[in-house]
Amino acid sequence: MALKPEVTEQDHQHGPKDAQITIVEYGDYECPHCNKAHPVLKRIQREFKTQVRFVFRHFPLSQSHPMALPAAVAVEAAALQDKFWEMHNTIFENHRLLNTEGLFTMAASAGLDVEQFKNDIQSDELLERVESDFESGVRSGVNGTPSFFVNGTKFDGAAENLYDMLRENAIED
Repeated sequence: MALKPEVTEQDHQHGPKDAQITIVEYGDYECPHCNKAHPVLKRIQREFKTQVRFVFRHFPLSQSHPMALPAAVAVEAAALQDKFWEMHNTIFENHRLLNTEGLFTMAASAGLDVEQFKNDIQSDELLERVESDFESGVRSGVNGTPSFFVNGTKFDGAAENLYDMLRENAIED
């Protein structure tokens, strides 16, 4: 399956735009498998920092994870304060605090203006952004989280498999 749409400036990206490899994750902040993948993805970013661009798209599985959608909206609210990655990492690293009050605590620890954050999370535009990511995942053939795409092609495997593939193919600078 191919990634639809391709990565654009609207996507949340970490790493060089001209990287040899672009990894797109469709993830859910309440998903235990996404939580397990998070430290592996951080390791990939550390070890392959000049060769890999990482993109995160929301795919909240709300029926089984009731806090997934509020968490995704919260991260989008953080993005309005240029703190997308700080809030993204804070949620994954403190997943046991994932409830409404916990989101406010995590917003503060991520360095957000909490009053602004509380106003921003009410925005329909943020919900629409999350829904747009979800719909792109459906169009791309995502049926669970985490789902990865490498250079626009679906990667069948877990984050550890992705790490192993990168190590085996030892990208050169």
